[in-house]
Amino acid sequence: MKKTENKKKNFITANFSIAGNYIKEKYPFLLLFFFGFLIIAGINLLKVSTSNSVAGFDLQDFEIGMIADRTIIAERTLPPDAIDTVTVMKGEKVIKKGFPVTEEGYAKLRKMSLSSVVIDYRAFANNVLYLFLIAVAWYLLYSFFKFGRKIKLREPLLQVILFLILYSTATFSSRFSFFANPFSICIVIPVGLCVMLITILYGELSAIIFAFISGLSIIVACGWTLPPALFVLASSLCAVSIVRKIERRLDLVFASIVLSIFDVIMMLFLIIIFNEDITNKGYIFVGIFLNGFLSGILTLGFLTPLEYMLNSASVFRLMDLSDLNNPLMQKMLITASGTYNHSLMVAQLAESGCREIGANPLIARVGAYYHDIGKVDQSEYFVENQTGTNKHDDINPSLSASIIKSHVKKGVEKARSLHLPQVIIDVISEHHGNSVIAYFYNEAKEKDPSLTPEDFSYPGNPPSSKESAVVMLADTVEAACRTLENPSVSRLEKFITQLVNAKMEHKQLDNCDLTFKDVTKIKQAFVQILVGYYHSRIEYPDQQDPDKAAEKKDEK
Repeated sequence: MKKTENKKKNFITANFSIAGNYIKEKYPFLLLFFFGFLIIAGINLLKVSTSNSVAGFDLQDFEIGMIADRTIIAERTLPPDAIDTVTVMKGEKVIKKGFPVTEEGYAKLRKMSLSSVVIDYRAFANNVLYLFLIAVAWYLLYSFFKFGRKIKLREPLLQVILFLILYSTATFSSRFSFFANPFSICIVIPVGLCVMLITILYGELSAIIFAFISGLSIIVACGWTLPPALFVLASSLCAVSIVRKIERRLDLVFASIVLSIFDVIMMLFLIIIFNEDITNKGYIFVGIFLNGFLSGILTLGFLTPLEYMLNSASVFRLMDLSDLNNPLMQKMLITASGTYNHSLMVAQLAESGCREIGANPLIARVGAYYHDIGKVDQSEYFVENQTGTNKHDDINPSLSASIIKSHVKKGVEKARSLHLPQVIIDVISEHHGNSVIAYFYNEAKEKDPSLTPEDFSYPGNPPSSKESAVVMLADTVEAACRTLENPSVSRLEKFITQLVNAKMEHKQLDNCDLTFKDVTKIKQAFVQILVGYYHSRIEYPDQQDPDKAAEKKDEK
């Protein structure tokens, strides 16, 4: 019995310890979602405490004898008193849409409008508890989901801000008579704008999580009415599916048109499903269409400053960075042409490898373009830029290793000065990992046996993402395969396998999510590219090497 009790205690203690360490690690996220929840709770309290009356209408909109434009139902019972002897019963239809306002009905409206606000604390508590559970679910989703990248605090911060805008708009717009209808309120909810921004800046998985959280929350903001929640969820998922594959900023205009058409069709379905009278609903369809269209236009306007402020690796920004005509790449072409051509080849290999394993090929391509920008200032010390003389012949191996290592640090500094996205900076800092510069280490070891591998190791960390790992492998393979004589398919396969296995043995792939299956696909992709690059060509008489031709003449 004691052993069983001890095991239970140890199990509980271990789990509490794990939970405590996890919360300690993720406490910024926890604080963010907690304060977001407090703001939402405050918005709900403000809504119920600042209502004009128990009915939430303006008495000036009505007069005796006029035809009512809406039906007003009493939310609570108002008993008679010494000042006003009129009685209003909970659930009573005080006035009906399409019928004249009677003296009795007007008297009840007046009593309701003059009644003090009564806060239903029980209903308020139910709403807050529901929203608290949603906040917890949101935190857990962001904590446990594998996004395939490092999640910075700025990502959930942006989502919380957009959510507050979304929720506040739905909450306070419903207080106006024009948006009192659960279908008309969908006109002003900026769901398309919010979801488009998140999809472009942080990817479809983040946007899908935001879509479901928003849909579940809007139902509270709109007084537990289902149509707005369904509309928000459907419109969000549609926006994600449309925007996730676009590659040009101009495509946002066409995406907004498609979203507008979908929103109108969705609203028509909701009106039919909920048996709502479709007559006099033309303004809703016009408003819904304009909402979807303006979402794309506003996304286009907000995107550029948000990309810069958040330093996001959006598809549009990566496409801009992939332009080889930018000043840095042009400088590399002039001062370090060998490194430039090497980077182009690495980009081709990395892009192909990432496409095969389902990673982001655009991040890999841009990361490969910039992975060696630290070589630009001292290009003559790197073998691909040397044309005969080797500067390392005149200096000791330790200094040579220091120069070689420095290009990683300089590359990171240049990338930060250029305000490149963090994912690209990670590729630059991780493309050599912490591997040893073997050539100079072995050379120095002969002179000083006391030297350790750490003295000749790169200062970075092993790759933390699939894209960074593929760039590392592509960099290694491209550089090494240049030394391979007669590169046939079989020789390339064996050589690439040796290079990749060496990286695995030195634990350079331990921090990324690559599987053995992924590694196999990457090697096959590399072989296909390199076979095409090194394929044998027919040697025509007028394309012979002049030196070889001269040697043949001398022999004769």
